Amino acid sequence: MASGTVAALAQWLGASALSHTIQTHAWVIPTLQTVHILCVALVFSSVILVDLRALRLLQRDASLEEVARRFLPAVLPLVLVLLATGILLIIGEPKRSLLNETFYLKLALIGLSLVLTAALRRAFSRGFLEEGARWQRAGQLVAGLSMLAWCGVLFAGRWIAYTQVDG
Repeated sequence: MASGTVAALAQWLGASALSHTIQTHAWVIPTLQTVHILCVALVFSSVILVDLRALRLLQRDASLEEVARRFLPAVLPLVLVLLATGILLIIGEPKRSLLNETFYLKLALIGLSLVLTAALRRAFSRGFLEEGARWQRAGQLVAGLSMLAWCGVLFAGRWIAYTQVDG
């Protein structure tokens, strides 16, 4: 159950001029959702490719650093677009997210996923996970956890639609 403060925030956002504009222009929410979903797909794909390389399941002929350098630079700009579209979607339909416990699970999983991805990136750049490196198994564990966390983000994001709170 949402706290009174969060419910008041959702009500205030829902009554704002920006929320009204987003709600009354039929193309805005589908456009924001499309951009959001495409960015999620790109972030997920980039990170999963790097995680699979860390697990030695993909592109074994390329170094971890090379794979990370190829796929991870896109993550930060895409996360910023996700943040912007996500905020606008929340403003447009505040009760859908702010009063939904699954939304907070998604946010927690995003935080965990970003931390795991950043930790792997740092480990790659320092050569900790190369063949024979002392920390290779730990890195593989982190890569596996990263994959699970990012999958959790996808499932939680989709599940929000099925756990909406009325009112």
